[in-house]
Amino acid sequence: MIKMNEEEIMKRLEEVTHPEIDASLVELGMIKNVSIEGNKVKITMAFPFPGVPIKYMLMEMVRQALQDLKMEIEFEEAIMNEEELQHFFKLEQEKWKY
Repeated sequence: MIKMNEEEIMKRLEEVTHPEIDASLVELGMIKNVSIEGNKVKITMAFPFPGVPIKYMLMEMVRQALQDLKMEIEFEEAIMNEEELQHFFKLEQEKWKY
């Protein structure tokens, strides 16, 4: 097990880019919180709306970015508030890949 703190994990997650938007999940505001409890990393992911079709793909991308830590990854889900949504949609419009 590699020892990392929340800031180091967040820095690593800054490298995980959205598959359709040329921005990281952190930059988009989708990684809301990271905490470590023993051998568990708890990540709160914020989504723009319920039922995001690629939700599990995004979670798996996060899991893969942290797999070498050999820690349990647990996800909590949240829905973005109005301010977070505006930020997300602004970046989505500016950085859409297609």
